Amino acid sequence: MKGSPARYVERRIRSFKKKEEVALIPYITAFDPDKESTFEFLKYIADTNPACIELGFPFSDPVADGPTIQKAVVRALKNKPTFEEYLSLVFRFKEAYPEIPILCMTYYNIIYRFGHEKAVSEAKASGLDGFIIPDLPVEEAGPWLRANKGKGLATIFLSAPTSSLERIKKIAQVSKGFLYYVSLTGITGARDKLPEDLVERLKHIKAVIKIPLAVGFGISRREHVEALLPYADALVVGSALVSIVEKEGKKAGPQLKKFLLALKNAHP
Repeated sequence: MKGSPARYVERRIRSFKKKEEVALIPYITAFDPDKESTFEFLKYIADTNPACIELGFPFSDPVADGPTIQKAVVRALKNKPTFEEYLSLVFRFKEAYPEIPILCMTYYNIIYRFGHEKAVSEAKASGLDGFIIPDLPVEEAGPWLRANKGKGLATIFLSAPTSSLERIKKIAQVSKGFLYYVSLTGITGARDKLPEDLVERLKHIKAVIKIPLAVGFGISRREHVEALLPYADALVVGSALVSIVEKEGKKAGPQLKKFLLALKNAHP
C-alpha cells in the first residue's frame, strides 16, 4: 500500500466509481458468535471485493446501534474479547488480503481506556486502516486527532439528517477517508424504505464536500442500492448482515457472500 491508509481508503472508494462498480462497505461485529468465526466471515466478505470492511469492536453501551447489532454485541461480549485480540484478528486478515481496507467501528470509551497514542501505534502495526467512532463529535476529537497527526489512519466522522450543510462541510474537512452520512435519524437497522428526501440531501452534500460520500443506516435491499448509486460513492450495509450471522451462526459465511453479491449486481 502506497501513501497513508486514509488516502488509500479514499482512492479505493473512488476507483469503484470510476469502474462503475458498486462500492459496498459491509459491517459485522467481531467475535460474534465466537472468536474464530469472524475470520471465516471476513474471508467470505473479501470474496465479494468490498470497497472497505467495517469491523465492529463490541462495546457494552452501543448507543448508535439498533436491536440487531445490540444483540450481536451481547453475543460477542460473552466471549470476553480484548482490543489486542481484535488487532491480532485484523493483522491476520490483512496478511491475507492487504488490498482491502479494514476500519474499526467502536465507541470512544474503548479508545480512551486503551490510550490514544497506543491505539494509533498498535492499530497501524496491525494493518488497521482507520476508525469510525460514532459517539465522538468533531468538537471533542482533539486528543484523538493529535495522536493520529502524521500517522495517516482514516478517521471517519458521522453526519446526520439533522446536521446543517455548513456543519456537514465542517465535519468533512476533518474526516479522512470518507464522510459517513447517516441516512435517517435514530439507530441502525434494516429498513423497507429509505427517507423520501434522501437523494436530494445527498445531492446537496456532494456539492459541498471534497472527500467521498458513504451512506449507511437502513440499506438492506437491492432497490436501495439502485436508488442511491448515482448519488453516493459507497454504501454501508450492516444490520442485514448481522441478521444473517444471528440466524446462521458459525455457518453464516456463504450467506453473507451471497447477500453481498446480490447487492453488488445492482444497477442504477
